Amino acid sequence: MHPNKIINEDLQNIVASGLDWKQFENTTILITGANGFLPAYMVETLLFLVHTKVVQDLKVLALVRNKEKAEKRFAHLLNDMHLQFIVQDVCLPVQVNEPIHFIVHAASQASPKYYGVDPVGTLKANVIGTINLCELARKNPLKSLLYFSSTDVYGKLNNDATAVSETDYGYVDPLNLRSCYSEAKRMGETICISYMHQFGISVKVVRPAHIYGPGMDLNDGRVFADFVRNVVNNENIVLNSDGSDSRTFCYLSDATIAFFKVLLNGQAGEAYNVANPSCEITILELARKLITLFFERNLAIACKKREKNNHYMPNPIYQRSISTSKINKLEWIPNINIENGFKRTILSYL
Repeated sequence: MHPNKIINEDLQNIVASGLDWKQFENTTILITGANGFLPAYMVETLLFLVHTKVVQDLKVLALVRNKEKAEKRFAHLLNDMHLQFIVQDVCLPVQVNEPIHFIVHAASQASPKYYGVDPVGTLKANVIGTINLCELARKNPLKSLLYFSSTDVYGKLNNDATAVSETDYGYVDPLNLRSCYSEAKRMGETICISYMHQFGISVKVVRPAHIYGPGMDLNDGRVFADFVRNVVNNENIVLNSDGSDSRTFCYLSDATIAFFKVLLNGQAGEAYNVANPSCEITILELARKLITLFFERNLAIACKKREKNNHYMPNPIYQRSISTSKINKLEWIPNINIENGFKRTILSYL
């Protein structure tokens, strides 16, 4: 059982989603960037399967760079015999002395605040790290490798109002520093496909949109994390723009089910968007919803010009609608609406 009530309920809902969890029986799963916001819920889910006896036995190898942060994130699991930490940079060759059956490669800096200060580190995990994991994969009895990409790979499309499917690609300026993320994610996908065709590795790709939920870094720098931090700290919600930009959000438990759906049931060599199209909303509308959800706090919306920061790289895309028709064919439908999702997120911090 997870000590946080909200997270524990999420894990119960994920496990009850109808997936064939028995595929993980007596397997070893390597997850990189394991203490990161998205992959951490996958780690929690796998161990929850064992604790609730849905699966009798499995082992999670959690590859992390910072042992202290990982032990803090998984403090309630440190004595769990089914969890083992591997402390290293994914850009170094990964040595594992036991058979690996599943690999989830989610190690990557995903916040725009890193793109200006550490663009090389941002791209290396997706390029060199992906090569290292594909090399490991081809030496093991691997059933599936899941690569975490991003909807940033779509670039600037001619019509951003059209729902983006997995075959739509626009312009990315390789000389723009922010492209260290989107171009690296594109290259990571190409590396996976190349290894699949040359060495027969079963690789699948997920492209998450704006995922939010318990455990996200409230100093992440992205606007929805800022808003949650404002409410948690009982502060007015601060807008650094007119709030007219539109984004598609998806709650973490829904997204986690999607990640497992693709890992277990997705078509090899294919990419899948992970988003909740019914939760597309402008930034201003999101701010208003959060104030309404926690009306007893008497918060307001404050507007101020963003302080100059040479490291933070804002997203130039005004609107990004995401099509999920492809992953819907894997019988994945998100269930958490934006009001319930953000309420659960904020309550998890309180």
